[in-house]
Amino acid sequence: MSAALTFVGIDVSRRWLDLAFRPAGRSERLANDEAGVEACRARLEALRPERVVLEASGGLESPLVAALAAAGLPVVVVNPRQVRHFARADGRLAKTDALDAAVLAHFGEALRPLPDAESQALRELLARRRQLLAMLVAERHRRRAAGPALGPRLDAHIAWLEQELGRLDEQLRRAVRRSPHWRAQDQLVQSVPGVGPQLALTLLAELPELGRLDRRRIAALVGVAPFNRDSGQWRGRRSIWGGRAQVRATLYMSALVATRYNPVIRACYQRLLARGKPKKVALTACMRKLLVILNAIVRSNTPWQAPLGA
Repeated sequence: MSAALTFVGIDVSRRWLDLAFRPAGRSERLANDEAGVEACRARLEALRPERVVLEASGGLESPLVAALAAAGLPVVVVNPRQVRHFARADGRLAKTDALDAAVLAHFGEALRPLPDAESQALRELLARRRQLLAMLVAERHRRRAAGPALGPRLDAHIAWLEQELGRLDEQLRRAVRRSPHWRAQDQLVQSVPGVGPQLALTLLAELPELGRLDRRRIAALVGVAPFNRDSGQWRGRRSIWGGRAQVRATLYMSALVATRYNPVIRACYQRLLARGKPKKVALTACMRKLLVILNAIVRSNTPWQAPLGA
């Protein structure tokens, strides 16, 4: 195989694994069984591509992803909706397994950097943490209204959830400590007043583009850039939409803290309120400003420095 075949897209169905190689444009089909997965792993291990991209397919992709990750290959599982939007934007409206694999290969080439297997694992741990927190809040609410018969069961479940949350947090900390790159970025972003461990972890897992894009593109990517809603002579209210919801939700909480403890964000928030802006609008602007600050800090590899007189 040519060394130029650096991006691979794999469409997974119940019966087949359709592989597409870019930029050469070659394709291949293997059976989706144990032998096919092993053959796929061996081919890609010999090729050592820069990126292998698959869609989430309801778990059908899991055996192949596990085999490729175990071989140390840079495998990425992406959201099918994003891939379809990408295909439409590229003018590819037809849909077959082979075409889907080609689109995935092109997607991996065009939209770098994509999260690798380690980043994907970090995202899964963070998603599990959010689930545990939601269950813990729900059980604590139930405990307040529970009678004597149900109370001990709820207490036991709450204790287990708290222990599991502690174990998961330690696993997340170990994951960051193992990676020099993650450890350095974690320290950079947490140097900013108002930014805590949860936002730092979320940025590592969900926003690998931080520090690589300009301020406008990073704000649009997260979904904190206001977009016009105009038509003809009509001028609508500018609003944010789209973007990465989990990053935005965590950024919201950090911006809320930063309006009290970060001198730059606090001054921005108070200035907007003094101009008559609603609190929600002012806080959204602070989210955007905080994200831009974090983007600049990671890009320059320089920790937060408080402004003179702050």
